[in-house]
Amino acid sequence: MAKIRIAAILTLLLGAIAGFFAGFELIQKSPRFGGLTSFTFFSFFERPYRLGLDLQGGTHLVYRADFPEDYAGSKSEAMAALRDVIERRVNLFGVTEPLVQTENSGDEWRLIVELAGVTNIEDAKKLIGETPFLEFKTLLPRDKGDDIVHKHMGEAGKDISAEMLCGDGEAYIRFLMQLGADPCFQSAGFDGKYLSRAALDFDPNTNAPGVSLQFTSEGAKRFADITDQNIGKPLAIFLDGLPIEVPFVREKISEGRAQITGNFTPAQAKELVGRLNAGALPVPISRIAEQNVEASLGRESLARSFSAAIWGFLAVILFMIIWYRLPGLLAVVALFIYASIVLSLFKLIPVTITAAGIAGFVLSVGMAVDANILIFERFKEELRRGRGVDEALRQGFERAWTSIRDSNVSSLITAGVLFWLGTSVVKGFALTLGIGVLVSMFSAILVSRTFLLSILTKRLERVRFLLLSGISR
Repeated sequence: MAKIRIAAILTLLLGAIAGFFAGFELIQKSPRFGGLTSFTFFSFFERPYRLGLDLQGGTHLVYRADFPEDYAGSKSEAMAALRDVIERRVNLFGVTEPLVQTENSGDEWRLIVELAGVTNIEDAKKLIGETPFLEFKTLLPRDKGDDIVHKHMGEAGKDISAEMLCGDGEAYIRFLMQLGADPCFQSAGFDGKYLSRAALDFDPNTNAPGVSLQFTSEGAKRFADITDQNIGKPLAIFLDGLPIEVPFVREKISEGRAQITGNFTPAQAKELVGRLNAGALPVPISRIAEQNVEASLGRESLARSFSAAIWGFLAVILFMIIWYRLPGLLAVVALFIYASIVLSLFKLIPVTITAAGIAGFVLSVGMAVDANILIFERFKEELRRGRGVDEALRQGFERAWTSIRDSNVSSLITAGVLFWLGTSVVKGFALTLGIGVLVSMFSAILVSRTFLLSILTKRLERVRFLLLSGISR
């Protein structure tokens, strides 16, 4: 009995700590207790909840994938790769829990991006919309270069040669930007897909920032062949269709590494590293819709959801105490511990809380209560059979366990299927429901049982009406 009561005290202590952590923001705002949270000791508790787009506001962006007419690959696979690249880019921007998903409507493929809590929206849209494409190019034969100039400039370019354009940096760049043709270089068949990683680097002599490139094993072999065939010739490095550096190949490079040392500032080099590591888009995209979700709407939705959860919680508490008396009161204490642990997990994981997620949490509260009801009903049946309080309680838990296990496992399977196959809103509901169900099993089987065993003794045999339910005596 002493061990059980110690366990009950430790459980109460755990619940108190979890409750303090879960409600830390409210305590900070309290004029009475807010000053206590200023101590360094409480810095760990300063972890806010992660709210979704519908609760804290943000931006909802819709992009269309611009597939070429002769595209022969799998569009669904290309969209999956596009989604992964966009997620990496948004993560580099620092957005927490971005929601990126794809959808198909007829012949049109769309990418939907939700950025919750984004303040600098224009930078985020710029980052998402960019299509960094790293490519290496070799020198084009002069006659082919002249053909390209004359083809694209017509009469205006009849007296201009490719050599003249290639020797004039400004004219060359202007030609590329206006006409989209390169009279100086041709693709070497080596682009960013062979890139393993990029890293910020500094020249040991000049301390100038640069970008070091590490290629994949296949890329290293192809790069070795390209450099071997172009010794003494320029090998241009293009990013987004424009040259950023044109180094000369001095020898065959077989280590699978390259260095970009253009005129970068440290910030530009760092940005380029991030873009290259995030990857190039497998298909161009164009933004077709944008919707700003105001924070005021989020606060209103949050307030209503919170109010509904509180009223539902209070209704459950009243029912448990009135109908199940002393066991119901202990179940309410266990329910508070349950809610504190679940909300603490939402902070620690962290879980992006949406309106649907709140609904999943409220539903899991009902399931936690349901488990206690099963236990109490079995306990009451054992008491009516003449068993003692301690024996009736143990038998009640044992008989109720199979029903609790089966119902919760089926709920977990349902939550798993919804999370695996559902949309973003459904996933939020499924995740909070799944966490709640797991913790409810812990709460009903361990927490409630520990409290009941620590309090229900033979002395209560005289006041059995406190242990029964409803109108029973």
